[in-house]
Amino acid sequence: MTKTKVLNWLQKNTMVLILVLVFAFFAWQTGGKILNPQNITNLISQNAYVFILATGMLLCILTGGNIDLSVGSVVCFTGAIGALLMAGGMNMWLAVVVMLLIGLAIGAFQAYWIAYVRVPPFITTLAGMLIFRGLSNVALNGRTQSISDQMFKDIFGGGATCYIPDPFGGEGLNVLCLIVGLAVCVVYLVMVVRNRINRVKKGYEVKPLTAVVLRSVVIVAAVMFFTISLSRYKGIPTALLWVAVVICVYAYITSKTTIGRHLYAVGGNEKATKLSGINTKKVYFFAYANMGFLAALAGVLTIARMASAQPTYGDGYEMDAIGACFIGGASAYGGVGTVPGVIVGAVLMGVINLGMSVMGIDQNFQKVVKGGVLLAAVVFDVLSKRDDS
Repeated sequence: MTKTKVLNWLQKNTMVLILVLVFAFFAWQTGGKILNPQNITNLISQNAYVFILATGMLLCILTGGNIDLSVGSVVCFTGAIGALLMAGGMNMWLAVVVMLLIGLAIGAFQAYWIAYVRVPPFITTLAGMLIFRGLSNVALNGRTQSISDQMFKDIFGGGATCYIPDPFGGEGLNVLCLIVGLAVCVVYLVMVVRNRINRVKKGYEVKPLTAVVLRSVVIVAAVMFFTISLSRYKGIPTALLWVAVVICVYAYITSKTTIGRHLYAVGGNEKATKLSGINTKKVYFFAYANMGFLAALAGVLTIARMASAQPTYGDGYEMDAIGACFIGGASAYGGVGTVPGVIVGAVLMGVINLGMSVMGIDQNFQKVVKGGVLLAAVVFDVLSKRDDS
């Protein structure tokens, strides 16, 4: 492998290597406590909102490095409305639908000003952040609204029984979890092989077989480690199902659909995209309306995990989502970024959160560390673009 290829490989996999090093660092500092099955489960349950919000934030960033500052407030507002509706006797499923519709309406409201009136996204979503944080306080009257519906908490990731039941009744290990993990590995390997065969048939350039095998071994090992850790605790948390659905759907949208290609095109060169006949206003509208919908879903998961709604919920969520995107390889200039990259960024943010919590580090210092990691990721992106030019 030539020096250029090595450097390219390192550039593409920098954040993965950093994730491994950070995980190893916290494993050392915590005496291995971060590797406990319960902590691995908490990594998903406590950071489910990061995965969902970061996936939606990626679409906004792809349009040209734009962000949505209102998502934390939208999480809080939709969660407050949902908790109040369920406290008033509304069926939980109907309350969830209302929450999602409210989130979509908020996203569409902001998307209209951004896409058609051309108000800068930063200003529009900053206004939304203030408006919906204020409305959350008004709706809850500054108080906490508890949620007593156990089925809601179980289905959306809250409560002690929010895990998929194991029909095989394994002792010590959750057999269902192991089966799902093995199935994921098999599907992944089949997709890798099929993709390589198709590229060879069409005469496209393919990566060296050694690199593909090494990458596949690492991914399969990571999935199985994660699966075994979950199976040693209580199995698959329901929050993981919602995260998996969002990741799969949006990975498909960004890589296999027309609107996905349009998002990358707008971020790459909006003027050229518009001249080619693509309605860039609809692309912007889709990105921000979609962000509102996913913020509402994150609101559902948040109040389910906390078993309540409070005016302070969602505070700082937008920073975690933005950080996960940029750490995961999304470009500050737009047009570059993938859902798998966002997953890496979200996991890294989650590991930092969990590791410092296990170590008992003050939350204020945690913010300092996350801010430094975010700055380093963006600096790396800027410098790599400068080198390419």
